[in-house]
Amino acid sequence: MTITSDPTLFANHELAPGYEFTEIRYEKRPLILPNGEVVEDLFNAWIWLNNPKQYNSYTTRAMAELILALRKASNEADVVNVVFTAVGDKAFCTGGNTAEYSEHYSGRPDEYRRYMRLFNDGVSALMECDKPVINRVNGMRIGGGQEIGMACDFTVAADTARFGQAGPKHGSAPVGGSTDFLPLFVGMAKAVESCTLCETWSAHYALHLGLINGLAPVLKIDGEFVPNPMVHTEFITDSYGRSLYGMPLQDEALAAGKAKMKSATVDFALLDQEVELLCGKLAQTMPDCTTYTLEQLRKHKLQHWDKNRESNRAWLGLNMMTEGRMGFRTFHRAPREERETNFIEMRRALAQGVRYGDKLSERAAPHAVNREHEH
Repeated sequence: MTITSDPTLFANHELAPGYEFTEIRYEKRPLILPNGEVVEDLFNAWIWLNNPKQYNSYTTRAMAELILALRKASNEADVVNVVFTAVGDKAFCTGGNTAEYSEHYSGRPDEYRRYMRLFNDGVSALMECDKPVINRVNGMRIGGGQEIGMACDFTVAADTARFGQAGPKHGSAPVGGSTDFLPLFVGMAKAVESCTLCETWSAHYALHLGLINGLAPVLKIDGEFVPNPMVHTEFITDSYGRSLYGMPLQDEALAAGKAKMKSATVDFALLDQEVELLCGKLAQTMPDCTTYTLEQLRKHKLQHWDKNRESNRAWLGLNMMTEGRMGFRTFHRAPREERETNFIEMRRALAQGVRYGDKLSERAAPHAVNREHEH
């Protein structure tokens, strides 16, 4: 029998009662237990980033709405878990919206500090949610997307997903969470690699390192699910004895993998099944004990995050006058094949005493030079 909660039994704790989301989606789906039973009067709150045309990069308004959605899920007594995901099959999130960064925030450190207040509060809100938070990774989890993903309690990913950072390649530093969280997940050596070199990891490799909790195949060929054809999915070694699990294929195997990818269709049924299974298992625990357990585990992330987030916010604002201005404008304005600054020419110019500004940009990042209408 379905029992409907009496809303008069609860006070209204909403920050913005009646708010209608415009840049994210918020929906409640019935809880499904591990035996397949659908519990119609208990729910999981699914929060969707909804900007697939820009790889689900979060805009200023989307970050504000994420905070409201997490508070809403915390306050709803019939919500058991939160699933944080995104629309589409290309990306969970690739970080901040580079159009906003390039055209609105670059060169405006005070304005970017205001934006980073929202971002910081969004990361904190994920770690302060009163319900378990599962990151359902439907594609790339890069840059700030990696950071908001690691702020969640669990991660279940499509086996085609990729994980990594982008900051030092595009004018920032991964100090919106990655420098705080990543060493806790994968150790210092791998965290240093990821945060500086910005080389992405496959979902299989991320699972191997302990970054995520599980994965599921999402590609179908001739009606059958197949593993990601672009990476090694078996524990084999190369001629030096190094493990190739989760590593990209090479040469002829890579060409065959690409051909297989083109013939496949995307189906998230098994990924959703894994997410629902985890939600069902969490539902079969004492709610307050589970919440308190998560709060204690989150402290390992929060002890670093709370120590650094305000000073990092200040640095990120100032960086919008120098490398952030160059990097984000280049990424947004340049043709795809020219989206990175000429790093060697930049280092050469700095070694010759050229100061940050249009003179440096003219040599190393011409697309970042001020336009006529800019002041």
